[in-house]
Amino acid sequence: MNLTDLKIFACVARQPSLGAAAQELHLTPSAVSKALRRLEGDLDTVLFDRSAKQLSLNASGQRMLDFARNMLAMADQAKADVSGEQASVGCRVAGPAILLWRHAEQFRQAMANYPEAEIHLSSMYEEEALAALERGEVNNALVTSEVLHGRGGHWSANWVSTPLGALHLQLLVGMRHPLVTERPDASNGNQTLQISSQQALEHDFVSPSRSLFCGKQRGNLSDGWRDDQLPRKIRYWIDDLQLLLSMVKSGRALAYLPDFALEDTELRRLEVIDCGFQCSEEVHLVWNAKNAARWQTELASKLAVHAGAI
Repeated sequence: MNLTDLKIFACVARQPSLGAAAQELHLTPSAVSKALRRLEGDLDTVLFDRSAKQLSLNASGQRMLDFARNMLAMADQAKADVSGEQASVGCRVAGPAILLWRHAEQFRQAMANYPEAEIHLSSMYEEEALAALERGEVNNALVTSEVLHGRGGHWSANWVSTPLGALHLQLLVGMRHPLVTERPDASNGNQTLQISSQQALEHDFVSPSRSLFCGKQRGNLSDGWRDDQLPRKIRYWIDDLQLLLSMVKSGRALAYLPDFALEDTELRRLEVIDCGFQCSEEVHLVWNAKNAARWQTELASKLAVHAGAI
């Protein structure tokens, strides 16, 4: 039994077909099939139910998959820890695009001591990110506290949750919007512009139809704005974050988005002085502490320190 065969086995187990696994591994289907047969020979057991079209794990294969993931994780840990800061590690992070956007630079800074490290950011909704962590496809997942409290379908006793601070949503406006261009005081740097709810609701809004965090279809509840208190006119429904932002920057609509979006110089914050609510989300880094390499522990620690300094 060797690590290469275990890696091939784990890849085939999560892919829909042997051909897809071969493509990911940059191997021929024949080479993948031979590796699986070799592993089954080493174990003296069959790991897959085979049909003409696909492979599916049997009960023995399911048990072996847990062992394989654990052994591969231990091998990665040993290699990384022995190599130290020169290790060629892969920091793989999955989470909603809006959270990756918020924390991408923090990941870069936290991994600065590992010049050979690669950082892979994969955009997916929270439950998908946790499922990818469970399968061993990523080593970090970014989620909100709502998912943690719900302890959805994917959770492991080996996982640790590191708080990364609160995310506050604000009403944002583009520099070309009438609420900015028609204000004589709007040219004073990046200061917050105060308006009444009546002024805000006179204008069109843009909103995702799905939650930017969990991906659930929630209509006008998707962005956290309380339409039951301040009903607005949502003229544009855009689920792609970058397209949504471009709509705001163009001056065509207002949006209720996380406060860190204000780092963009084309956006300003609108403070609705008679608004009686505020929406916030606590963000967490979820990672597998079992067999975690030193770099992973350092990463979580540095991110936590950064969150405490905000």
